Amino acid sequence: MGIANEEAVKEFRSLMEEIDEPLKNSYKNMHQGYPTETLIRFLKAREWNVAKAHKMLVDCLQWRVQNGIDNILSKPIIPIDLYRAVRDSHLQGFSGYTKQGLPVIAIGLGLSTFDKASVNYYVQSHIQLNEYRDCVVLPSATKKHGRHIGTCLKILDMTGLKLSALNNIKLLTAISTIDDLNYPEKTDTYYIVNAPYIFSACWKVVKPLLQERTRRKIQVLQGCGRDELLKIMDYGSLPHFCRREGSGSSKHYRNEGTDNCFSLDHAFHQQLYNYINQQALSKESTSPIKQGSMHVDFPEPNPADTEIMKTIQTEFNKLGNMNGLANSLKGVKVNGD
Repeated sequence: MGIANEEAVKEFRSLMEEIDEPLKNSYKNMHQGYPTETLIRFLKAREWNVAKAHKMLVDCLQWRVQNGIDNILSKPIIPIDLYRAVRDSHLQGFSGYTKQGLPVIAIGLGLSTFDKASVNYYVQSHIQLNEYRDCVVLPSATKKHGRHIGTCLKILDMTGLKLSALNNIKLLTAISTIDDLNYPEKTDTYYIVNAPYIFSACWKVVKPLLQERTRRKIQVLQGCGRDELLKIMDYGSLPHFCRREGSGSSKHYRNEGTDNCFSLDHAFHQQLYNYINQQALSKESTSPIKQGSMHVDFPEPNPADTEIMKTIQTEFNKLGNMNGLANSLKGVKVNGD
C-alpha cells in the first residue's frame, strides 16, 4: 500500500471516529476485529476517494441499523418447509476452500426460479448467507490459516439459463445492489461455468459496460470449468456441477442432497440453519420467534448498474424475438421443397 493510500486510510479512520454510537456498534460487528481492512474495501469500491468511501460506509451502517441486519442471524425462516423451498429455488451454497484458504461460494444462477416464496424471504436468506460468511466462515478461515482472510471466490453455474430469467431481473438487481453497496470487495474472483449461448450473447455487450476493476475479477471458463478450477482447489472443494465434464449441470444433482451444495440437506446449509435457530433460541426470552419474513429496504441501484440491467433486458428481448421468428418459420415450405 503506497503512501497516498496510507494517508487515505488514516483520514478515513479519523472520520469514522466521529460517527454516532449506534453506527459504531454496527461497525464493530461488521468489521469483526479488522477495521483497517474494512476501510480499505470501501476505499477500493470508491477508487480511493475518501469522501465517497466515507459516505458509502456511513450509508451502509445506517442501512444495517435501520433494518436490524446485526440481528438477522437470529431470525429463522420458518417453518422449515418454507426455508427448504427458498433453498430449492434460490440456489446458493458453500463447497469448500481454495488452496489459499478462500471460501468457495457456489451460485446456480441459471436454475434459480425465485418462485416458491415472497421477495422478502429471498432477500432475507441472501443477507443471512452474507452475514454467516462474514461472521462465521471467514473468521474461521482466518483462524485456521493464521492470516486475515476477508474475501471469497464465487462460481456461477449458468446451466439452464433461459429467456424467462428476465422475469427475475428486478429481484436480482435488488440483491446485486445490496451486495455492491453493503458488502463491497468481498469476492476475489467470479468464475462463470456451463455458460449457454444466451449468456455468451449478453456477455459481449455487458462486458464493456463494467468497470475495469470488476472486469478483471470475472473469468468465463470452458464447460464446467473443472480442469481450470482444480489448479486453485482440490477436487473435494469443487461444487457438484463442476465435477464431471459433460454432465456439469445442477439438474443431474437436484435430488442428491448431501452432495448438492445448494440443498438444505448439505452439511453447510445444515450448519447455517442450526446456527440461526440457536441464535434465535438464545434471544427468545426477549423476543419470541415469529413466523414471517423480515422486511429489508432495497437500496437504489447506481446509474451504471441500472444501465447494465437495461442492456441485459434489451439483449434478452432481442434473443426472444429471434427465437419467435425461428419458431414462426418452422414448417414453412419454400417453393420446390
